[in-house]
Amino acid sequence: MRKILYIIIALMATLTASQVHAATQSCAPAQQKSASKPKRNIMDLPLVERAILIIKKFETLHDLRHLPYCGYGHRIWPGEKLPRYRALTEHEADALLRKDFRKLCNMYAHLGRDSVLAAALAYNIGPGAVNKSTFYKKLKRGDRDIFRAYTSHCHYKGKFHKGLYTRRLTELAALYVP
Repeated sequence: MRKILYIIIALMATLTASQVHAATQSCAPAQQKSASKPKRNIMDLPLVERAILIIKKFETLHDLRHLPYCGYGHRIWPGEKLPRYRALTEHEADALLRKDFRKLCNMYAHLGRDSVLAAALAYNIGPGAVNKSTFYKKLKRGDRDIFRAYTSHCHYKGKFHKGLYTRRLTELAALYVP
């Protein structure tokens, strides 16, 4: 029962965040927007698009202060040709995020419907950590009871991090296909 409540809360937080994001994207007055555009629900989007929105929400757009990270949490590797003298534009960051996420989805394609969920976790904690995780081992052997294993990845420097826990709940609510 507690798991269902957490998933519902995370889903509501995601829906609210996506609606706020959509509302702030245009300069038109609020009265005109509500009359012309119906509200969109994140659950109407394909799984990959949901994952991209969630990553963008929690990673935010990095600037030069965050080097060696740029865009939406992309790590710049030695020899990689990305501008180090300026921050990436939102369009460039989006393209880089999609390229990285596509690679991760291909890496976990053998998980079938759970490849997007595994890729979203790998984007945040790295594929090496995911491959060693209980979450990944459970999915490989067909165990669908992954709530605890997935939400256990919410620690930063050894301490529980509420923001990471919210991210995990949001990812589960939007990306997990039972």
